[in-house]
Amino acid sequence: MKTNVAAATTFALGLSLACGSAGAFELESAGLTVGVTPTISSDYLFRGVSQTQNRPAVQGTIDIQHTTGFYVGAFASNVSFLGTNARQEIDAMAGWRTTLAGVSLDLGGIAYTYPGYRNPASSGLYDLQYYELAVKAAYEIPSLPLPVKVLGAFNWSPNYQLESGNGYYVEGGLELGLPLDFTLAGRLGYQWIQNNTRWGSPDFANWNVTLSYKFSDFVLTAGYFDTSLSRSECFAGQKICEARGMVYLSRTF
Repeated sequence: MKTNVAAATTFALGLSLACGSAGAFELESAGLTVGVTPTISSDYLFRGVSQTQNRPAVQGTIDIQHTTGFYVGAFASNVSFLGTNARQEIDAMAGWRTTLAGVSLDLGGIAYTYPGYRNPASSGLYDLQYYELAVKAAYEIPSLPLPVKVLGAFNWSPNYQLESGNGYYVEGGLELGLPLDFTLAGRLGYQWIQNNTRWGSPDFANWNVTLSYKFSDFVLTAGYFDTSLSRSECFAGQKICEARGMVYLSRTF
């Protein structure tokens, strides 16, 4: 379904361009800000694990926020999971953003869905779809020679993917603004799953280091990504948890 995802991204781009002309007044008068971000990536990694069997991904994100801080959004990407017919992922997001004592906060929820995926009871497979509640925080340290941002996130699902019970994810990171519109960033996260046997791997850590370059409305990012999972621990010996380099290009409208 990669074509479907690309078509959805093209449609979102068209919507963004339309809003940037005739539709801008109506959106501003309603107190809304709309952002559309298409992305082309060498892989689709989620917490360090490939969602496309190590293949490229075409993705799109739309974010609509009101002046009160409340927002809704959506994300679409092609996916490929061994032993399933899932070909696309569409996530829905909603929440509230605010700033408190210099800390940017994002309190929300995410529903992960896979349209077209079929899970007949006779297949012995568990459901891919699930949802999470999420808290994100960001703080830029003042009075430094270069801008430094500290990031943190916590996600909880009462029934994580593949019906594997409670899932908890915590992540921390740093972003360093460099001259010439470069940004150096690092992330370290850890995923806990209640039922590891059903999920397919032990609890695991993931980390990455990336370098981004912003030019015009584009951002080009290259990075190194890895997890603590060995080949034997990775979903029946798959090669989707291994260290890899990755590059992706995105543009925000």
